[in-house]
Amino acid sequence: MRYIFKFPDIGEGLTEGIIIEWYVDKGNAVKVGQPLVKMETDKVVTDIPSPRTGVIAARYGKVGETIHVGETLVEIEIEGEVAAEAPSTQPEQVDEKGAGVVGTIEVASGNALLPASEEGTEPKPAAVSGERRKVLATPVARAMAREMNIDINLVTGTGPAGRVMKSDIQNFHGPAVMAVAGASSAAGIMSAAAKAPAAHAAPGELIEIRPMTQIRKSIARNMLRSKQSTAHMTLFEEPEVSRLVDARARYKEEYKKEDLSLTYLPFIIKAVVAALKRHPELNSEMDFEKGNIIYKNYYNIGIAVSTEDGLVVPVIRDADKLSIRELSRAVAEIAVKARDRKLTLDDMKDGTFTITNYGALGGWFGVPVINYPQVGILGIGRINQQPVVADGEIKVGNVMPLSLSVDHRMVDGAEATEFLNDVAAGVADPLSLIMRQ
Repeated sequence: MRYIFKFPDIGEGLTEGIIIEWYVDKGNAVKVGQPLVKMETDKVVTDIPSPRTGVIAARYGKVGETIHVGETLVEIEIEGEVAAEAPSTQPEQVDEKGAGVVGTIEVASGNALLPASEEGTEPKPAAVSGERRKVLATPVARAMAREMNIDINLVTGTGPAGRVMKSDIQNFHGPAVMAVAGASSAAGIMSAAAKAPAAHAAPGELIEIRPMTQIRKSIARNMLRSKQSTAHMTLFEEPEVSRLVDARARYKEEYKKEDLSLTYLPFIIKAVVAALKRHPELNSEMDFEKGNIIYKNYYNIGIAVSTEDGLVVPVIRDADKLSIRELSRAVAEIAVKARDRKLTLDDMKDGTFTITNYGALGGWFGVPVINYPQVGILGIGRINQQPVVADGEIKVGNVMPLSLSVDHRMVDGAEATEFLNDVAAGVADPLSLIMRQ
C-alpha cells in the first residue's frame, strides 16, 4: 500500500523549503533514514530522510520549487498499511492513480547534511550532449530565470558539472531576456546598466529582479518581529584596549602553531559571559502572556556570521565553560560551517545573548537589532588608534567601540549601563577575566 510522506515540521518555525536536489526517483528502493531530498530552508540546507522502508511510487515537486510544511514529498509503496485516498496534487512524474495511505509525519533520527551548491568554486564548462537533458542549476538560478523569462536550457553553465549559476543568468544576453520593467518596478535593485543614459538602455536593463532567498525571508521576518515585539534602547562605550591588543599579539603566533587564528572575539565572549553572570536580566527572556521572566542559568552565545545569502547566528554553547583557546576553535568552526552552509538546526537553537562583530568588516558604531526573544545584543566596532587621556596626559590609545541594544521592557537604563561598563572593563583588562573567576 501507499505511504504518503509529507514535508515535515523540522522545528524553529520553518514553514517551507526549496528543493535543491532529489536523491531518489520512481522505482527506487529506500530504507528508513535514507536521504530522499535536499531542501533549503530559512536557516539551513538539510537532507530529509525517509521515514519508511519501501519503494518510491511517486515523487512531488521539481528542483527549484518551494514546498510548504504538510505538502506531499513522496509516496512510498510499503506493505501492511491501510489504503487511503492519494493527494490531489500531481506528482512531478506521471504515475498510475492508486490508493495510498496518509501516514503521520515522521522524521528518522539523524540529520545528514550536504553542503549547498558549489557556486563560487572553480568553473568547468558544461558537457556537450546531442540530446536534450534536464539542466543542472542552482535554485536561485532557476528562480531568476523564471523571473526574467529566460529559457534555462539555452544558458551555458560555468559551475561544476556544467551547473548553471546565478551569474550565468545575470550574464545571459539571449533573445528571451526581456524582463518586464516599468515605473512601478522602480524599487528594484539598479543594475550596472542603469548607470548608462536611459536613452541607450535596452528594455529590461534598467532594473534587476532577484528572488529572495529563504535566509533573506527569514531575516526579514525576524527583524520585523524584533522591532514590533521589543522596546529597543541602545547605549555606546569606547574602552581603551591596548592591553587586549598586546595580549593578542603575544599569543597569536603560539595559537597559529595549532592552526588557530587568535582574534579579539574570544576575549569579548569571556567579558560578556562574566557580565551576564553579574546581570542576569540580560540573560533572560520574557513570557509576557503568562507574566513571567525566564532567567537562564546557562550561557549560549550567538555569533552573527555574514554569509553570501545573509546573516546567520549560530550558537556557542556553554561559553562560560570554555577557555580562550576553546572559544577560538569554536568561533572558527561555526564560521566555516555557516559560510559552507553546513549549519544544522541544533547549531542555531537556544541562544541566550548575541554578539555581532561589524568591526571585522570595517564598521565603527552601529545600532544592532535584538535577536528576539533574547533581551540584548552587543555590537563590536573596529579598533582604532586615537588620542586618549591617561594619568593627565594625552597619548595614543587603541579604542574599541561597543554598542549595546537591550529590550527596555526587561532592562532598565542603569542595569544596561552597568552591564556595558563591565564588558568594557573586561576587554580593557583581559587578565581580569581570569583573575576574577
